[in-house]
Amino acid sequence: MRMSAPIWQSGSLAKPLRIGSVQLETNLLLAPIAGYCDLAFRTVCREWGGVGLACTDLLSPQGLLRGSASSLDLAKTNDFDKPVGMQLYGSDPEIMAAGARWAVEHGATVIDINMGCPVDKVTKKDGGSALLTNLDRAVGIAKRVREELDRMPLSAEEWRRRMGVGAKGRGSEGAREGQKEIGNAGLPPPSLPRSLAPSLTPGPVPLTCKMRICWHNADFEAGTQCSPHLARMLADVGVAAVTVHGRTTEMKFSGVVQLAGIKRVVDEVNGVIPVIGNGDVKTPQDAERMLRETGCDGVMIGRAALTEPWLFRSVWHYLQTGEEIRQPSLEEKIATIRRYFRLMQEHRDDRYAIWQIQRRISWFAKKMAVKLPDGRMESVKPFKEAMRTTKTPAEVEACLDVFVSGGLRGGAEAEEEVGSEA
Repeated sequence: MRMSAPIWQSGSLAKPLRIGSVQLETNLLLAPIAGYCDLAFRTVCREWGGVGLACTDLLSPQGLLRGSASSLDLAKTNDFDKPVGMQLYGSDPEIMAAGARWAVEHGATVIDINMGCPVDKVTKKDGGSALLTNLDRAVGIAKRVREELDRMPLSAEEWRRRMGVGAKGRGSEGAREGQKEIGNAGLPPPSLPRSLAPSLTPGPVPLTCKMRICWHNADFEAGTQCSPHLARMLADVGVAAVTVHGRTTEMKFSGVVQLAGIKRVVDEVNGVIPVIGNGDVKTPQDAERMLRETGCDGVMIGRAALTEPWLFRSVWHYLQTGEEIRQPSLEEKIATIRRYFRLMQEHRDDRYAIWQIQRRISWFAKKMAVKLPDGRMESVKPFKEAMRTTKTPAEVEACLDVFVSGGLRGGAEAEEEVGSEA
């Protein structure tokens, strides 16, 4: 029998990514999605398989240092949630350095600096993508954070914990428990050859930065975007990898991702550090296209994962085999929602879990509709409305039970409902 070549062979798109001393199991990362990337959601994505690194929500260093309840909740992690990146946003080098120290002391495997958020409340305080308009400030923050991380190297034993090596509830054994509840056919983590094993030697936590291609559309169109130069400057002060979202700040989340903008960064960095592409990856084919057309080393997936937490599994399988893996059944999708809800109850409380499931059900439900005999899609609007009016955990569970049994359907989907973000 002819054996296929190892997935980590030179030139393979399914090549596990290494960030500094941190060897990931895949080259797929869960983005730090503001307002959505809590521990429960990261856990569900990991249980489906394919996630190399999952990132927390955006973290305010001031909030972490003050010990605010919201910031501490966003930064919450556990032994299964490894390796984990913690992303900080801000513009003061000393506060960012102090926040990085806090994050390392509380379990971060990787520290990331946000240089890409286009939201006004962040950019008006000179943080996020506003740093693209002041490269000296951006590099100064990265340099100061890198200095702080170098002052607190981790022991080999601590690195074992940060990578989840041998941790109870981690890896295939830990994932199996969640997979059993979801009922999925999740892929087990790939077995890495000795040459790709985590270094687990004493040393500091790696620093990464996430940016956009530039602030102004005109700069991209003129070929003068700042991100290639910024990426090289960041590499010079010890940043181990950069993630590039292929939009400008002016675009925010509209328009189409500009793969050419990501490729310019890849070409400029020229292999000095890995470049991770981000933006509009909704299918395995999108991920393949980004890797091939930009030459980037990894792919970060954001909003599409809110609808398909199993997308990492699908992409990783496709990159390895060129084939599409079986998609989850309706029962598995409902079990995934149920799993997420119960994890929110476990990590927080019933009230918070109900609030979260009500605001997320539109994302989860996007792939719930099935085709009717006439070819039109069946509406799931009654299901979404029922979930949004639940008041107790029992009502949430009951809605899920009724839907999976064939209820809470609404006939053919209305035209305006198709593809709706609502």
